[in-house]
Amino acid sequence: MTLNPLLRETLAGVVDWDDYERVLATLTEGYRPPPVTVEHRSVIGPGGLVALRLYRAEGAGERMPGLLWVHGGGFTGGSVDMPEADVVARELAHRAGALVVTVDYRLAGPGTLFPAPLDDVQAAWTWFVEHAEAVGADPRRLQLGGCSAGGNLAVAAARRQVDSGLASPAGLLIGYPTLHFPTPASVGLGAEELPEILRFTPEHNLSILQGYLGRIHDIPAEVMPGLGSVEGLPPTHLALSGVDELRASGELFARQLRSVGVDVVVDVAEGLPHGHLNIPPVPALPEIDRSLSLLAEALRAGAAA
Repeated sequence: MTLNPLLRETLAGVVDWDDYERVLATLTEGYRPPPVTVEHRSVIGPGGLVALRLYRAEGAGERMPGLLWVHGGGFTGGSVDMPEADVVARELAHRAGALVVTVDYRLAGPGTLFPAPLDDVQAAWTWFVEHAEAVGADPRRLQLGGCSAGGNLAVAAARRQVDSGLASPAGLLIGYPTLHFPTPASVGLGAEELPEILRFTPEHNLSILQGYLGRIHDIPAEVMPGLGSVEGLPPTHLALSGVDELRASGELFARQLRSVGVDVVVDVAEGLPHGHLNIPPVPALPEIDRSLSLLAEALRAGAAA
């Protein structure tokens, strides 16, 4: 696997997030998000109010497919304003004729460690289930998803629902997640071509775990859901980045799901680094448009007849 030639050229010399954001701004100049309506709501979680954003396709009717979508950022960063949250929500709502809800969960940090982010995601899911019809979604077609750390939180929340016998998602839509520690070894993925800030080396992964859990031992399965049972999880669509050390975690998760009979689709965005859904879809990078289209197809179809 090799890095996309355009990205190899444009990422050369990137050393920090400011550099990376300038590169993305240049690459995606001219992108305009599709028309959707956005509504702000909030839900009471165990740590206080949790802000939600509801994205609806324009002209959509009642009983739309629904998705609770969780942003990434290593548990300690990211926001509902980043492209991985806002742009993806707009694109999926428009393409699938769906209702997409993003959740502004508490970020991990001093005094706010696991399970605070997960508790907020679960509170948002509970609200979505209870209010689905009132906000125009089909209760039978509510799915749960997210990217990177958000993918981890989505899987962990689904696991909680299954284990508790409460309303489980009809499907999971998961992008380039971190689900195991230690992260499975990755060979031949070309990640050494990437700037350091886009790498997921063992040291980086250890730092992520420390920031979320506050320690690097006695790891609960809710922290790294790939370490626990995957029995009973719903059909899953995995959107993986091709040039990404965390791809190995997503691929292992797919094998785990298949081993217990869960339907899995794995889509790999060839040549793209971790976080490829943080890049808005532009003609120069058609793999991103393809990734979004496949996610929208899975959302539109739902997993319930």
